Amino acid sequence: MKRISLGLMVVALWLMVARAGADVWSIDIEGAIGPATADHLTRGLQEASEANAELVLLRIDTPGGLDLSMREMIKEVLASDVPVVGFVAPSGARAASAGTYLLYATHVAAMAPGTNLGAATPVQIGTPRLPSLPKPEGGRGEPNAGGESRAEPATAMERKILNDAVAYIQSLAQLRERNAQWAEKAVKQGASLSAEDALAAGVIDLVADSSPALLSRLHGRTVVVQGAERTLHTEGLAIQRYEVDWRSEFLSIITNPNVAYILMLVGVYGLIIEFYNPGVGVPGVLGAVCLLLAMYAFQVLPISYAGLGLILLGLALMTAEAFAPSFGILGLGGIAAFIVGSVMLMDTQLPAYQIALPIILALAVFSAGLLAVALGLLVRARKQAVVTGVAHLVGAIAPVEALADGVVWVRLDGELWEARSDDALTEADSVIVEAVDELTLQVKKQS
Repeated sequence: MKRISLGLMVVALWLMVARAGADVWSIDIEGAIGPATADHLTRGLQEASEANAELVLLRIDTPGGLDLSMREMIKEVLASDVPVVGFVAPSGARAASAGTYLLYATHVAAMAPGTNLGAATPVQIGTPRLPSLPKPEGGRGEPNAGGESRAEPATAMERKILNDAVAYIQSLAQLRERNAQWAEKAVKQGASLSAEDALAAGVIDLVADSSPALLSRLHGRTVVVQGAERTLHTEGLAIQRYEVDWRSEFLSIITNPNVAYILMLVGVYGLIIEFYNPGVGVPGVLGAVCLLLAMYAFQVLPISYAGLGLILLGLALMTAEAFAPSFGILGLGGIAAFIVGSVMLMDTQLPAYQIALPIILALAVFSAGLLAVALGLLVRARKQAVVTGVAHLVGAIAPVEALADGVVWVRLDGELWEARSDDALTEADSVIVEAVDELTLQVKKQS
């Protein structure tokens, strides 16, 4: 009996320790969804699992973001062995576009009063088009939220993107047993719902004023995690916020399109300066570091390689203008290619991932000035005659100072130099230095 009692005490103590570590981890998803957001969520879910958290609370307030980052985050949520609760909060927040997909993927979807979700149309086909002639009655099209006819996607690629997005959000809705019909409407028509309407339509599961109120309502709720039912015990649990660390902050900075764009140009400039003026080291090292950081950022950003190629072509043309002046033709062409390539560089219509036009224009002017002026000065400096060492004596004219025992002595730069020549020389002659062999000058008679 004593052994059984001792065993029960050990089990009870283990359960108490495990229960004490089962907190609620809160991860904030704020602003545009991008590589830094995906990295923050991924590491947060991993650490929550290692800490034996009871559940993870995603506080969502986003206008949307990159499709690649969104899908990476959804994969992590679906693979999590800790229940994930999506909560659009505080009041005034939204889960638009990519945020709607993410909310659909969570085990429990909740919203605070005064929030909204929807507008999940992919941005590639959601941008305004040029005006077109109205369609005749009975033409193809479907009404949008305002009751007006909305044209079908114009190209095969747009239809593929739209159908892929619809199938993706419907699969999430079916997995979590939520309203798949409205999900399709959110993608095709860009529909949106308030918190109360979303609850009534079966799009979300709960409406709560705050995180503590949400946890209170979640207590005793059963969810399916990795194919197994799990009952949530959230009463009295502490909320532990997973803070954004230096790594996520750094990743957020360098994956900012404007910062990545500047890093790329600094890297190119540094390597060019080091190549044409070797020996300093600082421009080359700084340029290499900046270029590697930019390449890493471009790896996780939606980059148009055509735009990147135009930028490099523009830099090459401006460099050619510095070496072979063409009355501005190469320079102007380089500036034009540089600006067009910079505008095309980000292969997305999301405002948060566009390069600011003032930065593009400022760097275009700076690039033209740096490459046309600075490199021009370096080239002209290389073409100037050497003024240090014995090499600068080549081409100099010197008088013959003396002839002694068959040795010719000339005076040059205030010093006597031994010289040799194939010409017959006298003390009244002047000679031109053709070469310097250690301390002996090879000269010829000045005609």
